[in-house]
Amino acid sequence: MEYKKLFSKGNIGGLELKNRIVMPAIGTSLASYTGEASQELIAYYEERAKGGCGLIITEITRIDEEYGVGTSNQLSVTSIKHVAQLERLVRTVHKYDTKIFVQLHHPGRESHSHLIDGKQLIAPSAIPCGVCKEVPREMTIEEAEALVKKFIKGAKIAQTAGVDGVELHAAHGYLINQFLSPYTNKRIDKYGGSFEGRMRFITEIIMGIKSVCGPRFPISVRIDGDEFVEGGLRIEDSIKIAKYLESIGVAAINVSSGIYESGYSIIEPIAFEQGWKKHLAKNIRDNINIPVIAVNNIKHPGVAEQLLNEGVMDFAGLGRAQLADAEFALKAFEGRADEITPCISCLHCIEELESGKTVKCAVNPKLGRELEFNSLKRDGDRKTIVVIGAGPAGLEAARCAALRDFNVVLFEKESELGGMVALGSKPPKKEKLTELINFYKRELHKLDVDIRLNCKADINSIKKLNPYAVFVATGSDPIVPSIDGISSANVYNVSDVLSGKVDIRDEKVMVIGSGMTGCETAEYLAIRNNKITLVDILPKIGTGVYPSNMYTVVGNLMKHNANILTSHKLVKINEQSVDLINLSTNEVVNIEVDKVILSLGIKSNNSLVQVLEEYFDKVRVIGDASAPGRIAEAIRQGFEKVYII
Repeated sequence: MEYKKLFSKGNIGGLELKNRIVMPAIGTSLASYTGEASQELIAYYEERAKGGCGLIITEITRIDEEYGVGTSNQLSVTSIKHVAQLERLVRTVHKYDTKIFVQLHHPGRESHSHLIDGKQLIAPSAIPCGVCKEVPREMTIEEAEALVKKFIKGAKIAQTAGVDGVELHAAHGYLINQFLSPYTNKRIDKYGGSFEGRMRFITEIIMGIKSVCGPRFPISVRIDGDEFVEGGLRIEDSIKIAKYLESIGVAAINVSSGIYESGYSIIEPIAFEQGWKKHLAKNIRDNINIPVIAVNNIKHPGVAEQLLNEGVMDFAGLGRAQLADAEFALKAFEGRADEITPCISCLHCIEELESGKTVKCAVNPKLGRELEFNSLKRDGDRKTIVVIGAGPAGLEAARCAALRDFNVVLFEKESELGGMVALGSKPPKKEKLTELINFYKRELHKLDVDIRLNCKADINSIKKLNPYAVFVATGSDPIVPSIDGISSANVYNVSDVLSGKVDIRDEKVMVIGSGMTGCETAEYLAIRNNKITLVDILPKIGTGVYPSNMYTVVGNLMKHNANILTSHKLVKINEQSVDLINLSTNEVVNIEVDKVILSLGIKSNNSLVQVLEEYFDKVRVIGDASAPGRIAEAIRQGFEKVYII
């Protein structure tokens, strides 16, 4: 398929772009502690530029060292000392005819005091963020005026480094957004009250940038089409804001949505469809005459092309899609869209950042480590590598080994590829996981991997192949506790349910264990008209699961009137009931059920390893066979172990 509109030239404020693909600002934590563009950050952006992106907008870049730190390792344009490395980044990106904007940012109330040496956060009004939960101090007029000057200074420093433009981050609940929105701005001075008052802060910034950088220096503004909170900005407000920004000379509007308290709408979990918020961008674009950049949860070039042709936007903001595959644009341009590694919307990228680590991607183990893993050598010389197990670890190991020119034989005891990922694709709205499996199927077929389904590997079959190395990716087995009734005919594990081995409908079902798998299995059963009781020994469900990933699952369980019992321990399974202990009261609770589903975790299945090590020098254990984990750990191990074998 050709993507004519996507790869047509575009223009922002007189700046010509080679295509309509924009890399929107995404945090990385790859900059130096003092805010310089590190070698790692430059390599990260270089891969996206080399991959064909038309415009890169950098991660949030601070303009204020005193109160404006959003993350511990973010870019900064607060000092002339930041110019040299930023200039190097610009030169690197420009080598590929890719343009670059710096996104100017201040978090305001959406930060933490430990990032600013324990000082109290500042904001337009003393209203705490419901996520960060720290009460900010209301800024004085003089402080607001000083911050305006810092934004202007940051833009000039960025221009000095050679960037093609700047973007003001006025979305997602950050400081400029806090001034714009009546939800966070309760001021009655010149920076609040009326629409004009709430617009004053950003107006002074824009006019100041134009004064020092020149009227032809492009300024993009990222705004929320909808904040998705009661009393916040709605689409009609955002249209008014966009029209006003156009009137004062802004070159482009970048439409997003949400604030921290509605974070699911900023970076959507897997349940959200591509283009789900296209109406926001479309409504704004229909009311202005400057280009609209829009993030729309786009994961496929065909969707981007469709939205461009529908007039939803002028430029496609492809963020996580280009984290998952730096060559997204190039592959689409060359007619190789089926080779694009698909983003599965698992939110591993943002989860890593919020835990204080550098950006990572579940399906792209090279992300943020481009200097460490620059390319796979083709040095396998057709020596044989055996991979046992076709879950995510085994699939990635097989793919990378074949790319290194090894002769790969992949054993899988089941009738299909995917392992636990195949099961994980069965609950509602998890179909995107099948895209990952299908990607591996296509890649392994093109790489001529010998795939042996319904084939359980044993030592004799492996010895016949005389392999150079063996990768054990045999996965895991469910944990089954030793309690009365656990072996009863009415007791199953989650894989029995999700694989279709058992079809349960119109019954009373208890699911024991409320991790992500347990919750999704409960949801899967609920839509089959079962009456669900979800039990966990811990005080709340979904412990250890990233909150946005629980958003739609819990909503669906509530919609189906699931009975959720936390702080309850399973003690006995009877023929038509279950005994639990309420850990808060120590009382025994008896609940009538027809079926019991166990989701109590997994343990490694690596029984082959010891005997394999007796015959072969290079035996590597990966994925759940090494230690129970998630897709990200499995794919990372599959990649890394093959990279260094």
